[in-house]
Formats: sequence, C-alpha cells, structure tokens
Amino acid sequence: MPSSAVRTFSEPDDYAAAIRAGTAKLTVTGRGQFAAKLVKIDFHRLWMQRWEESLPRVWYAVNMRGRAGLLFCTRSGSSPLLRGVEMQVDQITRPSDGEEWHQVLRGPVCFGAMSLPVEEMASLGAAMTGCDLTPPRHRLTITPLPGAMARLQRLHAAAEHLAERAPEIIANPDAAYGLEQALLEAIVDCLGNSEVREDTVAQRQHELIMRRFHRVLEENPGEPLYIPEICKAIG
Repeated sequence: MPSSAVRTFSEPDDYAAAIRAGTAKLTVTGRGQFAAKLVKIDFHRLWMQRWEESLPRVWYAVNMRGRAGLLFCTRSGSSPLLRGVEMQVDQITRPSDGEEWHQVLRGPVCFGAMSLPVEEMASLGAAMTGCDLTPPRHRLTITPLPGAMARLQRLHAAAEHLAERAPEIIANPDAAYGLEQALLEAIVDCLGNSEVREDTVAQRQHELIMRRFHRVLEENPGEPLYIPEICKAIG
C-alpha cells in the first residue's frame, strides 16, 4: 500500500535515525538551533526521500544492501562535499551496493533520494533503454541532459507537495502508480543519456581516510583527541 510521511526534527540523533539507510550517523559542526524536515514516500516499488537541514554537519552512512539508489541536490545553495568533491545541483550520485560514505555539509541544504530493488533497476534499464542500471562497482557521478534533470526535479518536488498537502492522493494505489511510473521514466531518462564519471583514486583514498577517522572516534568515546594522535592513527 503506498504511503507518505512528513516529519520535522530539532534533535540530530532523532533525525538521523529516521532517514532510511542501512546505517546513518550525524555530527553537527556548526552553532545554532538544529532544524530538519524529512519527507518519505513509498510507492509500489520505488522509495523516495527528500530532506532539508539547517546547520553544517558531517554525515556517515552505509547504504542499504539490495537497493539501487540515487542522491541529488534539490535546490541550489551550499554545495555538500562527497569524498572531497562538491555535489552540483545538475548532477546525480549513484553509490555502490552497501557502500560506506561520508558527506560534509557547510551550510543549509536540500536533498533528494530514490531507490529500487537492484534487480528491478536492472530490468527497468534493459527494458526501456537497453542499458545496464545495476549499482556500479564504484560510486558514479552522473550529469544528465538538462531537460531530463529538470523533469526529474519537478516530479520529485511534486511528490513532496502531495505528501504535505494531499497525502490521500499518494495513498490511492492508482494515483501512486501513475506518479511512480513518471518518476521511473525520468530516472531512466537521466541515467541512460548522461555523462558518467567514476571517482578518482584520490577520492577513494579520501573516503578510506574518513572511514579510519570515524573508527578512531568510535573507539575513543568521550576521550580528548589531538591532531598528531589522530594523524598517526589514520595514517
């Protein structure tokens, strides 16, 4: 049964726990009152999330295995860093299955995400464009044609609007199916006709260092840590 939920948060831990991911941890790095909004929509096969945050932070996540996902900015503004590289509003990030990743946010930002079961994403690409849309072995940055990206952004925003103003429409199976099909077509249009760039060796090394850094923090809860000790521990 299709469903939707719109929630607001003032506590970072509650917010991180509500975002759908295999694992998600949030560390706020800026001063001020934290505020976030999360919109989640479950169609028949497609899962969709859309969220807004108010403060700088570092985000650690492990992608849910078995689902092929997409991540993109939904509004121009502060550009978050993934593996040390800025995410642009005209780009889509495709993580690998079960990937660990860190993201640095330097100011308020808005994101969108969608996912399908891996086998369904693969069959969708094969049926509609003849291309392989299974999750990549390494993270990909995709720059779709401008018209395709604009259509995906419009449909994603329209789904959020319905979740906030008319959730009964999303709960209607026929209406949800129509919107889901439009979103799936937009996804394939973006991924099937695009410029694709793999992460560089330097970006993968950056992510490895961030994972080591995260492990040092977890192994020393509440302990004062100094830069020379951290550098030695993470190599």
